[in-house]
Amino acid sequence: MRKLLLYGLVGLFAQLIDGALGMAYGVTATSLMLSGGTAPAVASASVHLAEVGTTFVSGVSHWRFGNVSWRTVRWIAIPGALGAFLGATLLSNLTADWVKPTIALVLLGLGVYILARFALGFVPDHVAEHHMKRRFLIPLGLGGGFLDAIGGGGWGPITTPTLMTAGKMQPRTAVGTASASEFLVSIFASIGFLAALGSQGVDFTIVAALLVGGAIAAPVAAWAVRRLPARITGTIVGSLILVTNARTILIAMDLAGSTRLVVLIAVGAICLPLLVRVVRIEVRERRLARAVAAGAPATG
Repeated sequence: MRKLLLYGLVGLFAQLIDGALGMAYGVTATSLMLSGGTAPAVASASVHLAEVGTTFVSGVSHWRFGNVSWRTVRWIAIPGALGAFLGATLLSNLTADWVKPTIALVLLGLGVYILARFALGFVPDHVAEHHMKRRFLIPLGLGGGFLDAIGGGGWGPITTPTLMTAGKMQPRTAVGTASASEFLVSIFASIGFLAALGSQGVDFTIVAALLVGGAIAAPVAAWAVRRLPARITGTIVGSLILVTNARTILIAMDLAGSTRLVVLIAVGAICLPLLVRVVRIEVRERRLARAVAAGAPATG
């Protein structure tokens, strides 16, 4: 019972992060299962089965709060589902540890760009979104779905920052769009795993615990991303991308745990002041706006 409660809490906190920032549910839950000795294919299968429920609730919640671009969902979800099915089938027969550090390097660059855009530059409340063409969205969905199934998580870390950077989407729209499209990706990844593995080794009580915890958190996360200003959400997303992918690269380099800790603390020491900075800017601008509305002089 204690183990199921733990998985339920993991599902809850992972979905709070995933629903608010567009990433981390699969990575968090899969990492926990792998640390407990679960085989990679079984861990990824269990997480994707749970995500069928959590992504449905999350997608509906984001839709209700107006966080979804359905045009983009259409062109990334279907190829994403195909990629997830292929990735699940492949992972059931071999390992692909080299994929993670390679993708992490790309995502690290995206994280730096997002921080530079949202933490160091000015992002207005409404920015003109660039409607990405199908020839870009289809490969994005296909690759994101494939790598998501291979790594037990990765749809959000790939699609969310890409939509924010290449599509110039507001953070909340990128997060909501990635979350809504992940429902179809999770379904086809689960079909691929079950077709290749059957139900052998999959603990459905753990799947249920992850699902329930995630379903409880999904509406709260969708509300939170709607309320958070673009600068703050973008800075949090960029920081999370830097820390998680730096950790992936450090592990792939087989560095000692103490060395990895020092490097990650250094990365955090860079990101934290940037977050504090954008929060202060946001608070100052809101005070000025209230002062102007009240007829007081707007002095900085």
